Amino acid sequence: MTLAGLLLGPPARAAAWQARWLQHWPTTRVALLLAATETAAVPGISAAGCTPASRRATAAADAELLLLGPEGKRPHALPPLPAGVTPALISHVVARSLGLAPLVVDLGCALAPAIPHLRLPPPAGGGSARCVSSGAAMAPARAVALLEQGRRWGRRLAARHPSAPVLLAECVPGGTTTALGVLCGLGVEATGLVSGSLRQPAHDLKQALVEQGLRAARERLGAPGARNPLLVAAALGDPMQPLAAGLLLEATLGGVPVMLAGGSQMAAVLALALALATPAQRQRMIQATALATTRWVANEPGSDLACLLERIGAGWGVEPLAFHAALAFRGACHPALARYEEGYVKEGVGAGGLALLWEWSGGDPEALAQRCSLACDRLHASAEPGTGERLASNDG
Repeated sequence: MTLAGLLLGPPARAAAWQARWLQHWPTTRVALLLAATETAAVPGISAAGCTPASRRATAAADAELLLLGPEGKRPHALPPLPAGVTPALISHVVARSLGLAPLVVDLGCALAPAIPHLRLPPPAGGGSARCVSSGAAMAPARAVALLEQGRRWGRRLAARHPSAPVLLAECVPGGTTTALGVLCGLGVEATGLVSGSLRQPAHDLKQALVEQGLRAARERLGAPGARNPLLVAAALGDPMQPLAAGLLLEATLGGVPVMLAGGSQMAAVLALALALATPAQRQRMIQATALATTRWVANEPGSDLACLLERIGAGWGVEPLAFHAALAFRGACHPALARYEEGYVKEGVGAGGLALLWEWSGGDPEALAQRCSLACDRLHASAEPGTGERLASNDG
């Protein structure tokens, strides 16, 4: 068996983890968590839509594309990007090809996707998080409710289907900045390591917003070494993080293998779950957890996911496991997909994890690239004039 795409972690554990997924991958459960933060409205912070107004529709449009495909009747047009096409297209192609049925969970986006989905009521649900610069992104009671909801789902998954893997994906415009906020709030030195949807991550702007939020929340959070992790998430995070962390913690403690499909945002989820766990729980959790991302994030010159994960591991005494997919868009592919190779689009909606699952299930990365190119042709051919779908979205 070839160990494909190992980015970080002990090779023996990586091989064992991959073997377990290969044994049970047809039963994989995919969950896409949608959330919103006013951080995405800060000028220059995100390319998940060319304007703050267009970014309000990103999560709904991506979820609809994931489930309905490029030729489906999708009420929300994909917001225009500076360049490229949404990674939700990659995720759709893989999910449909492998017969996977993603569950979409809306944690309070401005626009709900027009597809079957779960929308949580308050206090877990309810609207966008405030900007990370406020130092009060969510009410602590909401963060608690989100964590407990995630814990309940994780325990249920472990009780009902302990051998079936779980792939967690996200779509949170502005979410790489809230990821930086949570990481810094938890004491991880993440400056300059976090990716983003812009071709060149806006490190200075992100750091300035996070530092402003930390100053605003200083009295509530206390000293860096003694902070309540959930208060950190409430002050500097977004709704996806505590729910995903709770689900990750309880599912893995129950023996369920969980793939965190994403980059910096999922690294922050891992850090939050580790901070919430006891030392014994951390070791059990890390054995069943791996992060999976795209080649474009893994090799991005403007960030360093491997280094970020190493620092997270050092902070809580564990060795994180991470993989990257081999998918590339070279040669005869749609021009919008070629933009991935130029750094305009990198990750989102679980694209890296699903592309890796394609490979592990026996699929050829070049064949996946061709399927994505054909899907991109159909997407552009089916777009109505004036919808903005000539260019599309990616989150972060």
